[in-house]
Amino acid sequence: MSRMRNAFALMVLLATVSAVGLAQSITVEHELGTAIVPAGPQRVVVFDFGALDTMDALGIEPVGLPKGGTIPSYLSKYRDAKYTNVGSLTEPNLEAVYSLRPDLIIISGRQQTYYEELSQIAPTIYVALDTTDYMESFKANARLLGRIFGREDEVEEHLAAVERSVAEVQQKVKAAGYTALVVLVNDKSVSAFGPGSRFGLIHDEFGFAPAREGIVASSHGQTISFEFILAANPDYLFVVDRGAVVAGTPTARQVMDNQLVRFTKAYQQGNIVYLDPEYWYLSGGGLLSVPAMVQEIASAL
Repeated sequence: MSRMRNAFALMVLLATVSAVGLAQSITVEHELGTAIVPAGPQRVVVFDFGALDTMDALGIEPVGLPKGGTIPSYLSKYRDAKYTNVGSLTEPNLEAVYSLRPDLIIISGRQQTYYEELSQIAPTIYVALDTTDYMESFKANARLLGRIFGREDEVEEHLAAVERSVAEVQQKVKAAGYTALVVLVNDKSVSAFGPGSRFGLIHDEFGFAPAREGIVASSHGQTISFEFILAANPDYLFVVDRGAVVAGTPTARQVMDNQLVRFTKAYQQGNIVYLDPEYWYLSGGGLLSVPAMVQEIASAL
């Protein structure tokens, strides 16, 4: 890997890169730095599926994306050979990116260690979601892409519809006083996620009270037992099946079908909800995925 990176760095240093005209550019401040982005970029490489689904909603196509892994089925058209494979979510192919001569590169958390190298190729922006403030972060990213591509009005229409849907869900949940526990199943292990975590919007945005306080907010969740689930005894148990999208082998329904879970209110009231892992685990944070996520919760009510 280090040899490939060194060879790539030399290639970049030897290349002649034309400057972006400042009069037709947008300055973007993001968590990793500052990028001068051309207005209405035509050759975009995108490593974040949430950003890709926002682009798709706006009718904007990339020239390259990571195909070295699972692409959400609702974005399956981007498996077509006309979109160049630029590696995987965790290991970008720098030479492939360079060969596309992009005028914008979009990354998120899984690629942040490559930020400096990618920035040598083209203006690079970081659009990772802030899960402690999910909806505001999602809206800020959508508005940023709308500004870059000149689609501000279209983005605002999408966001207004999302806000209405979220408000409807909040009203129902808070009126009923529902509690919830959100878990991720990975093979045979189960992790819980509370407010402010990766799946914390179920509490923070939709209004479900945590069935158990004090769950550690980490990217992989807090490992729990089935006794923990029974003690929490939630009204709703939301389940994300990681294996279904990462390994292609769903296990969540078999893992959760046990005697302890059957004693919970969620099971007895038919409120165990298996969320679509393509939206909740692979992508999320886009103008297509977020409305779908809201609809899943609305349907569960």
